Amino acid sequence: MIDHSSENVASRGLSTYADVVSELLGGMRFVGLKYRRIQISPPFGVHFGNEAGRAQFHFISRGTVYLRRPEGDVEKLEAGSAVLLPHGGGHDLLSAPDLPCRTVSAFAEAPLCGTVAAINACDTDLCRSTDVVIFSGCMEFDLGGMTPLVALMPSVMSVGTLLDRYPELLPMLEAMERETRGDRAGFAGILARLAEVVSVFIVRAWVECGCGTAAGWVAALRDSRLARVIAAVHRNPGREWTVAEMASVMGSSRSVFAARFLEVTGMTPLRYLTELRMRLAAQWITRDKIPIETAADRLGYGSHAAFSRAFKRTLGHAPGALRSIQFAPGTIEQREVR
Repeated sequence: MIDHSSENVASRGLSTYADVVSELLGGMRFVGLKYRRIQISPPFGVHFGNEAGRAQFHFISRGTVYLRRPEGDVEKLEAGSAVLLPHGGGHDLLSAPDLPCRTVSAFAEAPLCGTVAAINACDTDLCRSTDVVIFSGCMEFDLGGMTPLVALMPSVMSVGTLLDRYPELLPMLEAMERETRGDRAGFAGILARLAEVVSVFIVRAWVECGCGTAAGWVAALRDSRLARVIAAVHRNPGREWTVAEMASVMGSSRSVFAARFLEVTGMTPLRYLTELRMRLAAQWITRDKIPIETAADRLGYGSHAAFSRAFKRTLGHAPGALRSIQFAPGTIEQREVR
C-alpha cells in the first residue's frame, strides 16, 4: 500500500522535483570542441554538418540570419539572438531563405586560440557595416547520469523566448556582442566561456519551465514518489539497490512500485539502475580517465569480471574497448572514432 502521510503532497512533489533538477544541473557540462567567429558578407549560406552527439550553439552579433533547422523549417534570427541545437543535426545559417550553402569547413580559417578560429568571408567591395558577424560553437553536451533528458529536448532552443522570464541573460548576451565585435586581449577564450554559460542557462530554463511538452521519462520526475527514488539512486548509484529498497523509498509495496516504474519510464527499476551505472562508468573512464577497476568499485561491483559482464551486456562491448569507442552524449550508443 502507498503511504499517504498528512504532509502536503503537492508541496513535497515540487520539492522533490527541484531536488532532482538541481542534481541534474549540478552534473551538466558543455565542453567546447570547436568555436568559430564568422564575419561574412551577404549573400551567403553556411551549412553545419550532422556531427552525431554534438550540440551546436550560434550567437548572432551583427545582422540578420535565417536558421534552416534540421527538419527544414526556417527561423529568422536578429542581432543578439542565441540558439542551441542540443542534438546537433545538419542545419544552415543564411542571409536569406533558400540560398545555396557551403559547408563551414570549406571556409579558410585562422586560429585565434586553442579552440577558436576566425572565418573572414567578406566582400572587399562592400561596406563593412553590411557584414554579418556570428559566433558558433560545436560542443560536447553531458548531463551525467540524467542523459535521458537530452533525447527529449527540442531540436532548437532559443534564448529569445527566455529574456522576459530571465532578464539576467541579457548582460551575458551583451557581453558576447562586445567581445565578438572587438579584438581585445583574450576575447576568443572569453567568448567560448560565455557560450558555454549561455548554453547551460538555456537548458536550465527549459528544465525549470517543466521540460516543455516532453513526456515519458520526464513524467517520472514529475511524479513525486518516483522522483524520490530516482533522486536517491542518482545520489548513490553504487549502493546495492534492490527493488524492495527502491519501493521503500517510494513508500509503496514492491509490486506497486515495479509496475508504476515500468509504466512511466518504459523499463524495469533494475534495468534503469544498470543503464545509469554504465553511462556513468563510460563517462568516468573516457572523460575523467578513471581506471576501470575504480569505476567498478564506485558502482558497487565486487569484481572487475562482474562489472565487465554488466558493461558488455548493456553497451555491447567490454569497458577496455572505450579506448577506441566514443559515446554520443545523451545515449548509450557507441560509434567508432574517426
